[in-house]
Order: sequence, then structure tokens, then C-alpha cells
Amino acid sequence: MMAIFWGVISGICFIVLIFSIRLLIVVRTGSECKPGKKGSINMLVVAGSGGHTTEILRLVESLSQAYSPRHYVIADTDKMSEDKIRTLENAKNEVGAEPKFTIHRIPRSREVHQSWSSSVLTTLNALLYSIPLVFRLRPDMVLCNGPGTCVPLCMAGLGLGVLGMKKVLIIYVESICRVETLSLSGKILYHLSDYFFVQWSTLKDKYPRSIYIGRIV
Repeated sequence: MMAIFWGVISGICFIVLIFSIRLLIVVRTGSECKPGKKGSINMLVVAGSGGHTTEILRLVESLSQAYSPRHYVIADTDKMSEDKIRTLENAKNEVGAEPKFTIHRIPRSREVHQSWSSSVLTTLNALLYSIPLVFRLRPDMVLCNGPGTCVPLCMAGLGLGVLGMKKVLIIYVESICRVETLSLSGKILYHLSDYFFVQWSTLKDKYPRSIYIGRIV
């Protein structure tokens, strides 16, 4: 029995080691990936609620139609973001042209004031919805700016690379309200994103891997 037990433990450790090595390779090769060189860029956009949605849509508004189709993902409890997304897309869409965007909902990773301990379970639940969605959409890049929902979606995107299916660029733009410290999502994705942007120079000083772009709103 002990031999079987240690055999299982050894197998799990080996799988974790291989996964970690593959993840490191995927993260380190991000700058070499150039999506859109031969066509449009299939983009997944994570919209939070309130200010997060306003900021991310301001970014999307500045992008050309080469960034299409655009797949927006919002939390299932978000009541306002869908209308804002449709307003923006209707303005961008050419008259008579086919819509180049979709909207998808997944469970929210963490509600406002939710305890950290319970957010672990809700994040895992969101991950269960994120994996099949991302694997089906197969985006070239994920664009996000801090809502908790972005973490499981980015992890699913990294999973495509770990499995050797496709390299997905993770583009993170920290919210303008984060002046001195990163958000929890930012602290996690600072180490995993391919490009990490901040809007305040004080954050650039603390996190040298970040890219300072100034205010976007």
C-alpha cells in the first residue's frame, strides 16, 4: 500500500513539475508571439462593472477593426456592462456590416466585500466556466484591467499554451484607481501577463516589469 501511495505522490509531483515548466516557457515566450501578422486579431475582452467597464471600453474604442472578432466576457451578476458594450459596438460597426462581437457571461469570481476564503471556491467555479469558453473561442489575446473575473479567464488562456494548442497573449492594464499598490488581480497577473501596463509612475517604480502609459481616461 505504501508503495502505491508514494507512486501516486511521485506521479502527481511529476505532472506538477511538467506543468510548471510548460507554464514558465509559455510566459517567457510571450514577446515572441505576434498575433495578427497574417490577419485580424481574435480578442477576448474582460469587462468588470462600473469603472472597470468604462476603462476597458475606452481602450477598445481606440483599437482598429483589425482587432476582431471581439469576445466580451462579463460576470453573470453584472446588470449594466452589456448595454455599454452594445452601445460602443453599434457606434464602431459599419452600416449593414455583420456584427464582429459576442458577449458571454460567467460566474463572478469575487463579489464586493466577499471574504477571501470563500472567494477561492467562487474563483474555482468561475474557472470551470472559463476553460471551455476560452478553449472554444481560442483568442489570440486577452485584454483585461483588474476585475476578479479576469484571473480564471487568463489562467484558461495560459492553459491553451501549456497544452501546446495556442499561445495566447495576456495584456493587463491596471485600473486608474490603483495609485500606490496593485489590485489582487494585478498582483497575480503581474507575474503571468505578457504585457503589464500601469497608469501611475509610482507603480512603475515599485513594479519594474510594468509599462507606464499614463492615464487612459
